[in-house]
Amino acid sequence: MTGYYDYVLGLIPVALLGLTGTLTTAGFGLTQAVPIAAGVAACIVGHALFVNGPVPAQTRRPIDTNSSANSNSNPATPVDAD
Repeated sequence: MTGYYDYVLGLIPVALLGLTGTLTTAGFGLTQAVPIAAGVAACIVGHALFVNGPVPAQTRRPIDTNSSANSNSNPATPVDAD
């Protein structure tokens, strides 16, 4: 299943190569087109890292509803191991 970061990884070379070629064809010099395309690719990477950054999955222990010990306990409180 493709996710957001798969699209970001595919869009980086497309932005670098495609935008450089498009700008060069449109009349920009290569020394102007490459930094512009690199700036767009850097913005894509920045968006992936800082705006829509990766978030670790939160793990939760399932609550046993049949046990009487868990009926009065808060699942967010830590459990002692003794």
